This record gives sequence, structure tokens and C-alpha cells, in this order.
Amino acid sequence: MANVLSNLHPPAGAVRPKTRKGRGVGSGLGKTAGKGQKGQKARHSGNFSKMAFQGGQTPIQRRLPKRGFRNPFPTDIVAINVASLEKLFDAGATVDLASLVTVGLVDKRAVRVKILGNGDLTRKLSVVVHAISAGARAKIEAAGGSVEVLPDTLPPAEGTAKG
Repeated sequence: MANVLSNLHPPAGAVRPKTRKGRGVGSGLGKTAGKGQKGQKARHSGNFSKMAFQGGQTPIQRRLPKRGFRNPFPTDIVAINVASLEKLFDAGATVDLASLVTVGLVDKRAVRVKILGNGDLTRKLSVVVHAISAGARAKIEAAGGSVEVLPDTLPPAEGTAKG
């Protein structure tokens, strides 16, 4: 009966009592409450945890000019060369997102895949991807394979309006 949910407890020494600061010199953290003596950090220490805090100086990300545009909802495309397909797939195999994840070429969170034409291909492959370069298409078809390009239908990104 030792491992019943109602009997679970943290190991001895894992939970410490809360330290009460500034409650007299006998507590060990009295008087200055562990903040040392004087200075900005002793008086109001809240502003030092800011990532870009530079001692009251205007931070560099505010001094530098802002240029260009950064898409807040980019569509990430994973690029794979034909040479990688030659190494990892047997002749007659179907190359799609699921098979690319299985062999470890693509992360399982990938959404779109594009095949590029770097390298040589001698095996007949059936390729089903979202995009493909002209050189890669020519190499796959020259080896006797087939290419199918999936339609560009992505779900709307989080935070965008439905439309």
C-alpha cells in the first residue's frame, strides 16, 4: 500500500520552508533583506530583469532603425536535394512527407517539402511533394520516376482572420 496516490510525498529535504525576508536580524535575512547596502538594486530592483536593460541608456534595439517586413506567420518549406533521395530510398519507393519523416530527412513538425536538383539520381522514385524545382523534376523523370505536386492548401495560421 506504499504507492497509493493518497500516500505520495516528496522525498525528505526536497521541500524547504518559505524564507521570510526583512523580519529582523535574527532571521538571517533581516535589515537589508539580502539586497546588500544602498544602490539602485537595493532600492527598486524590479527593472533589472528586462532582457535589454542597459542601465537607463536607450537600448540598442530602440536606437537602431527598423527596416523591412517580417512575416509573423511564415510558411516554412523544408528543402531536400535529389542526392539525399538517392542515398535513403530504394528503387520504386514512394517519397512523400510521411516517408521523409520515417527516414529522418524531415522533422515531424514539417508542413511543406520542396525537392531541389543538387546531385544525381539513378533510381526510379515516385515523388509526392508540395514543390519541386525544374532541375529536380527533370532528373526524377529521366530516371523513370514520376512527380506529383500537391495543391497549396495550408490551414490558416493561428491568429489570422478566417477567409
